[in-house]
Amino acid sequence: MPKAVPAVPPGFHTLTPHLIVRDADKAIEFYKQAFGAELQGQAARMPNGKIMHAMLRIGDSFLMLNDEMPDYGALSPVSGGSSSVTIHIYTDDVDAAFQRATAAGAQVKMPLMDQFWGDRYGMVTDPSGHKWSLATHVKDLSPEEMDRGMKQAIANMPPPQTARKTA
Repeated sequence: MPKAVPAVPPGFHTLTPHLIVRDADKAIEFYKQAFGAELQGQAARMPNGKIMHAMLRIGDSFLMLNDEMPDYGALSPVSGGSSSVTIHIYTDDVDAAFQRATAAGAQVKMPLMDQFWGDRYGMVTDPSGHKWSLATHVKDLSPEEMDRGMKQAIANMPPPQTARKTA
């Protein structure tokens, strides 16, 4: 009888993001500079040189990615028009991480601020169009404190810049 193997391979977590990017080689370099990513092994390449699969380690987690393959319906947010996903990274020093990400070419979507849930938090968009939130947990709050903070944050929200049009 064959030996049983774990359902989740060693080093992985139950959830592992897999991104489609416009230029995987450039994306790998960006993730190295911005988030301290380390390429695991070699990227698997198609005959045309495009990356079919690459695995990076960021902290204690893996991130998989591949180049766009329009013929197979695989488009990056840049080509597809948008991304409804935000990838979240907790780090010991969010200010330094945010600075590294923006220095590497990320665009600020939400500046760093201390948030009502106890995190110092900000958001960026990478050159491939993927959204990333970066945070350091700075304060444990009771549910009542979070509720008060949430109500205050909602009351202070600016009005939307543009209204969505419906068909």
